[in-house]
Amino acid sequence: MRPSILRLVFGWPDFEEPSFPMALSTQRASASLSAESAPPQWKHDVFQSFRGADTRRGFMSHLDHELRYRQTIKTFKDDRDLEIGATISPELLTAIEESHLAIIVLSPNYASSPWCLDELSKILECMEDTNRILPIFYDVDPSDVRYQKGGFAEAFTKHEERFSEEAEKVKRWRAALRKVANISGLDSKNYKWEAELIKDT
Repeated sequence: MRPSILRLVFGWPDFEEPSFPMALSTQRASASLSAESAPPQWKHDVFQSFRGADTRRGFMSHLDHELRYRQTIKTFKDDRDLEIGATISPELLTAIEESHLAIIVLSPNYASSPWCLDELSKILECMEDTNRILPIFYDVDPSDVRYQKGGFAEAFTKHEERFSEEAEKVKRWRAALRKVANISGLDSKNYKWEAELIKDT
């Protein structure tokens, strides 16, 4: 099993999960090292990419609360209700660049949003080290994401019609979904309760 987001953020070993006072004191000690050996200073620990219509009021609100308030992780979560056709903002692209890690919640309607697909493409561009990315397959089969089947196929049929003059954009989205589906992540169907899934995140 891959390390949890907490271990990736704070550099904890897999066999040990210290209390936050210990983790934070370790971080402060590390900060006193020379600039050459210090890790990059990120504005956000975790960027969260998700389809609001699927997960905002349930899973994402619980996950963000766990990370932000219980674990004191600095998260970036865009909560705007986007109009159909909205393009990703420069501010959001900057937030991705300034984030250490990313959680990508791939839900049934994720691929229907050009905004989400642009987020995904940017995340993969900025975080070539895929250990910085945690995909969560939420009520979707990873193979549907990888091969764009089921609802993902329907979404891309519409994208190909709508973006008929931007074939490279659609091709880039497909490639991004294939890549993220091949990253080790978490599958909601393996959990009886969402609380267990959030605990493993």
